[in-house]
Formats: sequence, C-alpha cells, structure tokens
Amino acid sequence: MGRTYDGDIISDRLDDIRVYDGVRSRRVFAFLIDYLIIGLLVIPIAIFVFLLGILTLGLGWMLFAIICPAVALIYVWKTMGGASQATIGMRMMSLRLQRLDHRPVDGMLAIVHTVLFWAGNAVLTPLILLATLFLERKRTVHDLLLGTVVTRTDR
Repeated sequence: MGRTYDGDIISDRLDDIRVYDGVRSRRVFAFLIDYLIIGLLVIPIAIFVFLLGILTLGLGWMLFAIICPAVALIYVWKTMGGASQATIGMRMMSLRLQRLDHRPVDGMLAIVHTVLFWAGNAVLTPLILLATLFLERKRTVHDLLLGTVVTRTDR
C-alpha cells in the first residue's frame, strides 16, 4: 500500500527520487564539517597525551599514532550509529544513513561504513567516489557493499 506525496503514489520513502536530490554535494560538505569537528576533538586529547608522555618519560607519546583514527571512529560510532543515524555534519546538511532493509544503523555498521570509505579511497584513490555518478540512488561503493543509502531528511 502506497502513500500520496505531491500527487505521486510512493510505495516506500527510499523509492522516492526526491530524497536523493542534492545528496552528492551535501555529503561532501558534511564530510568537511565532520572532519573539522574531529580535528577540534583531537586537540584536547593530544594535549592530554603530550602531558602523559612527559609523565611516562616518552612512552605515552606512542598514543599519538592512534589519536586521530580513534577519535574519528568513536565519533562515527556515537553519531552515525546513534538514534539519528547521522553525524553532526550530516545532520547539518539534512542527511541520514539508512539501510535498504529498513533496520536501524548500529555502531558497528557505522564503523564498517567509515573504514570501507577510507580503505576504498586509499586503494582506489578518490576516483572511487565517481561511482555516485553511475549507481542508482547516488550511492557510493561502500554504500553498495553494505546495503545502505544516504537520503535527505528534509524531503
């Protein structure tokens, strides 16, 4: 059974093409906002690690190698894996990660989504993002692999 939206009968929100309008550019801006936030979150932790390194005669400074990835993964786990299914940047751009099977996105799926994004970019360069020009629903390769899609929340 479908619902009517602007005169069209839509059987499922994910089938409505309007929820994908402008998603590609909004994802880019959301990414930039999120990594600015992550960069700001790293600063106090880096200060703490610096002081810890002084107290441990330099041993604590080995934590500098994992600060950025750890903060990013915790940020994604808590935001995209939370109730809103979106990072702060995604919320600012009115975006949301959704599963095609309509189950909620949990923290582990959010982490895997992010790790696949970075692994895909590391191996195949940012050209991997060109898939959004050819795949339906403007999905990226990691969206395709995980059965997810990014939609607009304001439509």
